[in-house]
Amino acid sequence: MAEKSVNEISRDVRAIFQKGNDALIRENYDYAVDLLTQVLDKEPTFYEGRKALRQAQANKAGGGGGFFKKAWSSASSSPLVAKGQIALRRNPTEALGIAEQILNSDPTSSAGHRLIADAAVALDMPKTAVMSLDMLFKHSPRDKNIAIQYANALAETGEAQRAERILMDLQRAMPNDAELHQALKDLSARKTLTEGGYEGLAGGQGSYRDILRNEKEAVSLEQANRVQKSEDHTQNLLSEYLARLKTEPNNLKLIRNIAELYAEKKQFNLAIQFYEKIKASEAGAADAGIDADIAKTKSKQFDYQVEHLDATAPDYAEKVAQINAEKQGYRIAAAQKLVDKNPTDLSARFELGKLFFEAGKIAEAMAEFQKSKNNPNKKIASMNYLGQCFARKKMYPIAVNTFQDAIKEKPVFDEEKKELVYNLGTVFEAMDKKKESIEQLEQIYAIDIGYKDVQAKVEKFYSEQ
Repeated sequence: MAEKSVNEISRDVRAIFQKGNDALIRENYDYAVDLLTQVLDKEPTFYEGRKALRQAQANKAGGGGGFFKKAWSSASSSPLVAKGQIALRRNPTEALGIAEQILNSDPTSSAGHRLIADAAVALDMPKTAVMSLDMLFKHSPRDKNIAIQYANALAETGEAQRAERILMDLQRAMPNDAELHQALKDLSARKTLTEGGYEGLAGGQGSYRDILRNEKEAVSLEQANRVQKSEDHTQNLLSEYLARLKTEPNNLKLIRNIAELYAEKKQFNLAIQFYEKIKASEAGAADAGIDADIAKTKSKQFDYQVEHLDATAPDYAEKVAQINAEKQGYRIAAAQKLVDKNPTDLSARFELGKLFFEAGKIAEAMAEFQKSKNNPNKKIASMNYLGQCFARKKMYPIAVNTFQDAIKEKPVFDEEKKELVYNLGTVFEAMDKKKESIEQLEQIYAIDIGYKDVQAKVEKFYSEQ
């Protein structure tokens, strides 16, 4: 069950979400919790909604982010915990709702966060799992089981390097633990699967031979670690839903389920046909999420085409580039269509800006980010991209001001702030302001020596003094 962005939820739910965010900004936390809980009842996979609810819960309890460190409750005696554990075995989505009830009453509940994490893993919602596992790990950094699950979830969200550092730090404290050693080995192989050769290839380094050399190990690990429905189970579900559709032709939820199953079976054209059925209905026409679902399915179809190319063919690289170019063009067109349909949707503008940025269309990207920064949830991310856009255009003073303004908005030195500080340091470096550049990188070096190439740059600077 894929996690949804704000563009993928219905307009009605998005309106409730906006009201919840407004209440959060106005510090009306009771009302914010109530509204955001309604949002997740309707869209349990909506990640930004859950993130906002978590902030509202913490603020309502009176402690913000630091509150979790001051008070940590197990809530093990709560009847809701037992109810949630039962639901987890038969209906993980229901377990998510029960867990939020626990956290609405006690946002420090380790049992509540444990339930969220387990349900999210079962539903293939890694970002949601990371959010609660992060809290559990901060409270119990030496809990091996939590650390392994946290690292695996981080790897699923693309943070394999951070995941590896967590397990390596724990291994130093438990050097002879066989389970931890195996978890690190699996994580390393997963990195091979997601990175091995492809990143270097995209950057003009490495070769397709490098990729093929690791293919056997990577595929083996992928099969061992990926949890997915079996083909038989998927086909049985699909047959059941198609039979029901004959008697429930206007059941839009059923039609959506059929579309998702066809996408899972890699029958993308059929999936899109069923999404189009929803779009053609009166109720579906108002659902902005349908266009996003179609775009996502079409993108998966492009990826599937790449996966089934012959990697040993002499024109392999040319075909990959051609398909990726078609995919990029399609995604930009689809995102532009969403923005044209709803020009006030600033989250949609942010996503369009990212696609323009990735395509090297910097002027177009800047226009979107300048609008999307007016969305409180996208403000800092938009400023980060704007700073990079100004740097690409060699407008370094404006880039510096943009990054500095964004950094002022970040009291906590989290991953987002690290990236902002690093980007600011990079701009100073491009301006030949070595001292100012190193001053930025030193801040990161002091708390995360393994971040990007910070260690090499800082230590080189001091070795030259």
